[in-house]
Amino acid sequence: MSQDSRISMECTICHHVNYDSRKNKKLTPNRLVIEKFCKWCKKHTQHKETK
Repeated sequence: MSQDSRISMECTICHHVNYDSRKNKKLTPNRLVIEKFCKWCKKHTQHKETK
């Protein structure tokens, strides 16, 4: 079985959930933070992993 699990990415400015992704929780136990484009803010912002 795969150790990957589905995660949601939320904009840190407007708090909309914009992206879904997968990550291996054994290899990366910390919360993921990625610079992505937010269509509500209309600019690149930091997106963090939600619970």
